[in-house]
Amino acid sequence: MATDATGDADSAPDAYAELLQKYKRVANVQNAAGLLSWDQQVMMPEEGTPARSQQLSTLSSLSHELLTEDEVGELLDELESTDLTEEQAAVVREIRRKYDRATSVPTDLVEEISTTSSEALPAWKEAKAEDDFSKFAPYLEKHVELKREYAEHIDPDRDAYEVLFEDFEPCLPLEQAESILEELRDTLVPMIEQIRESDAELATDAFSSKGTYDEGTQEELCRDVLSMLGYPWERGRLDVAPHPFSSGTTFDARVTTRFDEADPLGAVTSTIHEFGHANYSLGLPDEEYATPLGESRDLSVHESQSRLWENHVGRSEPFWTLFLPEFKERFEQAEDVTAREAYEAANQVYEDNLIRVEADELTYHLHIIVRFEIERALVAGELDVEDVPEAWNDKYEEYLGVRPETDAEGCLQDIHWSHGNFGYFPTYSLGSVMAAQLFDAAEDDIDDLDEQIEAGEFETLREWLIENVHRHGSKYETNELVVEATGEEFAADDFVAYVTEKYGDLYELD
Repeated sequence: MATDATGDADSAPDAYAELLQKYKRVANVQNAAGLLSWDQQVMMPEEGTPARSQQLSTLSSLSHELLTEDEVGELLDELESTDLTEEQAAVVREIRRKYDRATSVPTDLVEEISTTSSEALPAWKEAKAEDDFSKFAPYLEKHVELKREYAEHIDPDRDAYEVLFEDFEPCLPLEQAESILEELRDTLVPMIEQIRESDAELATDAFSSKGTYDEGTQEELCRDVLSMLGYPWERGRLDVAPHPFSSGTTFDARVTTRFDEADPLGAVTSTIHEFGHANYSLGLPDEEYATPLGESRDLSVHESQSRLWENHVGRSEPFWTLFLPEFKERFEQAEDVTAREAYEAANQVYEDNLIRVEADELTYHLHIIVRFEIERALVAGELDVEDVPEAWNDKYEEYLGVRPETDAEGCLQDIHWSHGNFGYFPTYSLGSVMAAQLFDAAEDDIDDLDEQIEAGEFETLREWLIENVHRHGSKYETNELVVEATGEEFAADDFVAYVTEKYGDLYELD
């Protein structure tokens, strides 16, 4: 059994123990900032932004200062020649990576980025509500300028976007990520074309033809599904946010969702998705809180957890066999829907969807490619901010065959750029690919997984994920973690096989 971050009290070097204590202060400041950010998006009064902006800016600069103290660097240097356990060496590696990156960036720039993010969030909300990109454009332009400067401080000799990508996925080379994305594009584009030409008749309107679904009752239903999956309410909560997200730690992992009276499936799948994120945070070892061994392994792995629960569980036929009676108890208008029809409705491939978070499992990745290409062009200076709406609309027409009529349903739909998060979007598709590989490995280890899902027994799957992914925290780098969990190198093969079989059956493809 692996030792914890502290290791044996008698054998842990003094420098290591001191380094760990310093890092815990950094982690706790960052976790406090995360809670304030959650509050800003969920519960903060509308006019609270000026104070919240200063609070988050202060915490951002404080965590930066704590991490970049000279003594932290001295301790890291001392530990390079010290005999450490495997776990201790992983902790030092992770802190070293963060330290080297942080010491490259001036504190005033970190503070300015945080301030811009806090000010950009309400501007984005207003711009989206009023369908007016010009109200958000100045903040986006400022973020682009600041993030170029940020990347130049870290490594002026490399592509700025590659440097920014490492903020979210430091352990996967961008070249590997791009290769996987290309394989997805090459697989999905012809498959989606085949599906749109298919004569198969799916029950796509199984729920949408039944009238409207009360939002309050949808919230009750989402609480039902969270309880069914095993969400520990004593360590979490469900709230509403304009852009669903989860936030927290192993002791407090919160979920948000949103509701549409015409689309109850959207709230259900969104809630299951965010459960996956929260379940990962909750599965990290309690005793490693505020150390790298108690932190998730970056965004691709985090997204693999949400996509695994959303797509491989929540969109499966066994799940709908289980959950449909619960759904009908809340919404009597769906009393004549069968489990197969619910499964087909949950897995339809849309012809005209504009919204990423409402996209089906296949076209979703084309939504990601649009964002990836636009933000790369922005950071490279190949696209001006003022031209983003037109570029966005052109790419949607080219890749998805539909053109947004408003900025609200176009380039303003996502929250990420209000935070200056350039390089984030590729991790969504990488996570979907990883989810397929992990679920395939879980199916190999759990003989009757489908039967357990249909019976509402999710504990075995949760325990498998804890054992093979969660408990390691950041001990392994991404590719190592995938090999550790599945015995195979990280690749798109299992995802391609999964979607080929699933959608081949649904749409009667050759």
